[in-house]
Amino acid sequence: MDVFFYAIPGLIMAVVLLAAAKVVRRSLELRSAWNSGLTAEARCLRSYTTTSGGGGDTSVTTTLHHVYEFTTRDGRTARFEEANGPSTVVEGDIVTVHYAAERPEKATAHAPSPVKAAAGTVGMLVFFGVIVAFCVGFMVTYHQMSAASDGFFGM
Repeated sequence: MDVFFYAIPGLIMAVVLLAAAKVVRRSLELRSAWNSGLTAEARCLRSYTTTSGGGGDTSVTTTLHHVYEFTTRDGRTARFEEANGPSTVVEGDIVTVHYAAERPEKATAHAPSPVKAAAGTVGMLVFFGVIVAFCVGFMVTYHQMSAASDGFFGM
């Protein structure tokens, strides 16, 4: 039974740490694309929305996605999908994208805003850190209470 009180918080921490790695990786990809200085004109091939939530008492969240295609300076065709783009971009529109030469498929159509991106990344990492700290605190408290009750009852 004790394994339950260690395994569940451990699993939560593992998922949170994977999410944190994903947030940091995307932040680095954006920074690389913006700092490369390379831009291209891309065509929006498709836009669509996804929804999540809505079960029970939760609210529905809608995310707008765009699929873009562009030609790099060296002539390669690159295609990428990006979430949370502007709702004013529709299929067929031409937008400016920023990309790194070594990874054009990690391009972005978001305008450079490194401070906003850094603030979002830091905010998410703080949130994830609170979750991990809570899980660690829960496990430590459970362990201490379990050890104290074993000693108290002589088990």
